[in-house]
Amino acid sequence: MTLHHRVDAAIDAALGNRIVGCVVLVGREGKLAYTRAAGMADREAGRAMQVSTLFRLASVTKPIVTSAALRMVDQGLLSLDDPVSKHLPYFTPQGPDGDRPDILIRHLMTHTSGLGYNLPEDVSGGLNRPYVPLTENLRRLARQKLNFAPGTAWEYGMSIDVLGGVIAAINASTLAEAVARHVTGPLGMSDTGFGVADPARLATPYADGAPPQPMTDPHDMPNGDGTFTRFSPSQIFRPNEPQSGGAGMAGSAGDVMKLLEAVLNGAFLHPDTRARALSNQIGTLPRRDSDAGKRFGLLGAVTQDPVAAGFPVPQGCVDWGGAWGHNWIIEPASRTTIVTMTNTVWQGCNGPFREEIAGAVFG
Repeated sequence: MTLHHRVDAAIDAALGNRIVGCVVLVGREGKLAYTRAAGMADREAGRAMQVSTLFRLASVTKPIVTSAALRMVDQGLLSLDDPVSKHLPYFTPQGPDGDRPDILIRHLMTHTSGLGYNLPEDVSGGLNRPYVPLTENLRRLARQKLNFAPGTAWEYGMSIDVLGGVIAAINASTLAEAVARHVTGPLGMSDTGFGVADPARLATPYADGAPPQPMTDPHDMPNGDGTFTRFSPSQIFRPNEPQSGGAGMAGSAGDVMKLLEAVLNGAFLHPDTRARALSNQIGTLPRRDSDAGKRFGLLGAVTQDPVAAGFPVPQGCVDWGGAWGHNWIIEPASRTTIVTMTNTVWQGCNGPFREEIAGAVFG
C-alpha cells in the first residue's frame, strides 16, 4: 500500500465512531506528501472539515512559544542559562524545602522546573477560567511551591506559560506581539494567534463517546486516574486573558506544518539550536508520568525506545500533542513531519488515533 492508501485507511477507520473530523498533513524532505481534511468540523450544523479549518491548539501552543524563545536565544536576547527572575523578578516560587531556587530558562523548556499542572483554582492553565491577564496569572502561580527542585526531575506543567511571560517581558509587549515578531510573522502563520478572527472557521470541539458528543462550557473530561481536566471552549474568544504560552492559541494545520518544516528544514533556527531542540536534553532524569521509552528535548518528547513507548516511529522521533485533539511529529532522519489535528478530546491527542496515523506514515 502507498502512503496515501495507508493514511486514508487509518482516517476512515476512526471517522464517525471515534473522530468527528480531522486534518492530516505529512511532509517529506521539505515537500508536502499528503493532505486530507475528513469528517465534520461541526457535525450538528453539517459543516464539513476543511484544510483551512481553525482549531483550538491547546499544547500545540507550546512549540510555537518555545520557538519564539529559541529565536531570541539565537539573537542574543535570551540565554538558556538565564534565571527566570532576571526577566520576571516576581517569579521566585519556593522549593520543596522552603528555599527559593533559581529556575533557568532551560528548565522551563525541558519541563524540569518543578512546575506542574496541580494548580490552585485562581490560576488558569490556559484551557479554562479564571480569566486574568498573563502577569497576574503568573504572580498567582509564583505563590505555589515547586513540586521538586529545578533540574532534578521532569514533570509536564506550566513551564511554557512562564516562558511566555519571559519573552513578553524581553519584547516589552504582550506575548501575542512577541510571538508575532519572532515566529508567526516571519513564517507567514497568518491563521495563528491568541484568538480567532473568523469564528465560522473554528472547529466545534467534541468529547469522547460512542459517538463523540459536543462539549459543554465548561466541560470536565476524566483523566483516567480519578482526576478531571476542565475545558472551556469559550476561552479562545477572550484572547487577552491570560495569553497562555502553554495552551492559549488557535490556528490551522497548515500553519503548524509551516513551523515544523521551518524548524527541521530551514534556517529558522541556528543549526546548534535546532540540534538541541530535537534531541534529549534531560539525560536520565526521572519522568513523573508513565511515558516510558521517551525523553524530552526543547520542543517535545524524543522517542528513545519505540517498543517501550508503544509508539510506531523511528528512534529519535520528536512529538507532542494538544489536549483539544492534536498531535505533531518531527522525524529528523527521514526529514518527515506530521500534523494531525482533530476536534475530538481525548481521542485525537492521547487515543490510539495518533499511533494509527504514525504507523500508517512510517509503516
